[in-house]
Amino acid sequence: MSQSTETRPHAIVIGGGPAGLMAAEVLSAGGARVDLYDAMPSVGRKFLLAGKGGMNITHAEAHDAFMGRYGMRAEAVQPWVDAFPPAQLREWIHGLGVDTFVGTSGRVFPTDMKAAPLLRAWLHRLREAGVVFHMRHRWTGWRDGALMFDTPDGAATVAATGAATVLALGGASWARLGSDGAWVPLLAARGVDVAPLVPANCGFDADWSEHFASRHAGAPLTTVALALKGGAFRKGQFVVTQTGIEGSLVYALSPPIRDRIAQEGQATVLLDLLPDHDPQRVLDEVMRPRGTRSMSSHLQSRLGIKGVKSGLLHECLGKADYADPVKLARALKALPLILKRPRPIDEAISSAGGVRFGALDGAMLRAVPGVFVAGEMVDWEAPTGGYLLTACFGSGRAAGHAALNWLARNGAASIEITP
Repeated sequence: MSQSTETRPHAIVIGGGPAGLMAAEVLSAGGARVDLYDAMPSVGRKFLLAGKGGMNITHAEAHDAFMGRYGMRAEAVQPWVDAFPPAQLREWIHGLGVDTFVGTSGRVFPTDMKAAPLLRAWLHRLREAGVVFHMRHRWTGWRDGALMFDTPDGAATVAATGAATVLALGGASWARLGSDGAWVPLLAARGVDVAPLVPANCGFDADWSEHFASRHAGAPLTTVALALKGGAFRKGQFVVTQTGIEGSLVYALSPPIRDRIAQEGQATVLLDLLPDHDPQRVLDEVMRPRGTRSMSSHLQSRLGIKGVKSGLLHECLGKADYADPVKLARALKALPLILKRPRPIDEAISSAGGVRFGALDGAMLRAVPGVFVAGEMVDWEAPTGGYLLTACFGSGRAAGHAALNWLARNGAASIEITP
């Protein structure tokens, strides 16, 4: 038995990233007729680009540690993750015919490390389920209750009366892939409380000297630890750029660094260049007699400090402190580095800010009944490592289920069943 297309409840999804596609899947499986609109020529553009370095889909660490990655929004995000936890997400991927494995760091990847096969299988299943895709449709707001789009053929209007609408338009990073934040004034005009979009998982400017930047831009810093002044050290790696620093270790600390800069105009981070050496050993090696050798040669010989690490000492320490063995040893374990500003949001891997949880009734906009939001449109953030994608998938499912429930409450559950 199958449902007549004319009598099935109608759902409209705007945005073809992971959250929007997952909402479309839930809605279609729940019996809705689903039309999905996206501004780009094809869906999943950011998803595919993120997978170029290896598609990190989720993480296998324990639940409490996993939820701790969402910081101040952990309590709000937890229902999404609990309803679609990493283990269930992996089973869902396996159902698409894609195997996964857990890496040594606990990160979960497709076996072939690629995003494209997963996306192709998913889109095939969605089309088989009846989801209709409308590409090159850029949403521009509402007019008299209808949804407005810009298309290559001009303005288009889509009737939305009685339909559930899921917005999954992303944040404001990587605008060339469709996430440009253009939805913010559209929702604000309808009375939706939206926190300003700011860069997350981003690099920061340190205003290097030309001497340092010309010699060390692009140099990796491996086996180091970093802390925001006053906070705990975290071990990892990052890269020196022409203007500052970026990389996984920096991204993990980007929320407090960004917020400190917003509060105080700059942020001081402390860099441990020798995280595997205790402070006493470092002091002992610095104080060891060096004869006629320069201090730079001495540090290279005794502690392996050379290249970009040596350059950072000269860049961030005054001559007097560099010449003082006690202060130098202290700097090797906690070198102060002043960060001036986050890199522009369009360079960031993701963005923070968006629709505040207080503006939502579950996943539905309080100010616009029948309209639901998912993914990076909502005011949460997470580091790289699979946490972003896990929450996007989970929020898409939550929005899809909430939209189905709304359709049922508004009479759409009374549908004809035809042979």
